[in-house]
Amino acid sequence: MKKFLIAASLVLIPIQSFAADLPLKARPVPTAVYNWTGWYVGGNLGGGWGRNDMVSTTPNDFVTATSFFDTAGPGPAPPMRLNPQGIVGGVQVGYNWQLQRNWLVGIEADFDGSGVKGSSNAFVGPQFFTGTYSFDTHLNWFGTVRGRVGFLPSSNLLIYGTGGFAYGSVSHSGNFTTTEPGFGSAGISLAGVGTTFACGADAAGGLGAVNPCFAGSSTKVLTGWTAGSGFEWAFTPNWSLKGEYLFISLQKTAITEAALGQCIPCGGVGFAPSTFDANFGRSTFQIARVGLNYHFGGPVVAKY
Repeated sequence: MKKFLIAASLVLIPIQSFAADLPLKARPVPTAVYNWTGWYVGGNLGGGWGRNDMVSTTPNDFVTATSFFDTAGPGPAPPMRLNPQGIVGGVQVGYNWQLQRNWLVGIEADFDGSGVKGSSNAFVGPQFFTGTYSFDTHLNWFGTVRGRVGFLPSSNLLIYGTGGFAYGSVSHSGNFTTTEPGFGSAGISLAGVGTTFACGADAAGGLGAVNPCFAGSSTKVLTGWTAGSGFEWAFTPNWSLKGEYLFISLQKTAITEAALGQCIPCGGVGFAPSTFDANFGRSTFQIARVGLNYHFGGPVVAKY
């Protein structure tokens, strides 16, 4: 027995020595995986461009319909296209739910100030007298409330589609200005505020031209829808950079332009105020912007 133990010792000692010389297996290096679930806030800056057509003008009273818009006057305004453009910028807040590893859903609300504006004008005539219709539009501010559905090709890169509700403050203004006097006549007798006056009157006839003849403006909060897409790149555990495109469509609107009641000694009968409506189609805007978000619930999760 003693001989057997001695022999076993002689065999085990070299095996243990060989095992001690083998390198230890290294522990796996942790892989950083971004977690998108949670609240975030941020800011954005970009540009916008769009289209807002003045589609028609309609008279609201007998005098405007039978004199100013008829063969005696310059006629109604032709359809006109306004192409506003400008800078936008604001803030956003949202919440993400990461589904499994590669999918995400979320909701986001934003509010942006806007310098997107445009104008157009059209010369009309010659009939009894000629003139110029001018119109302006300005997107003062806008906001959206949108859902987001995204795909994560990697843990820190999000590609998403988005869509939902949109609203915005849109201002319109317009006027009609005579560009030359009438031809030896008292022009078109229109009713203004508490008086009558002659639009397009001939200065040689001693009455003097009124310039402009009609003017009006309005600012309204319009509602509609929006859709778009974008990407977001998480470059630190709590910060991400995004690029986004949105198409925004807001409802139709109109402004009423009233005859200006500048009191001059002109003939004619005083009627109810002479007005016409300028009707605008849907206000559509395309927004391209970049943004920076801070994520409250997005720490790096270590996985082996």
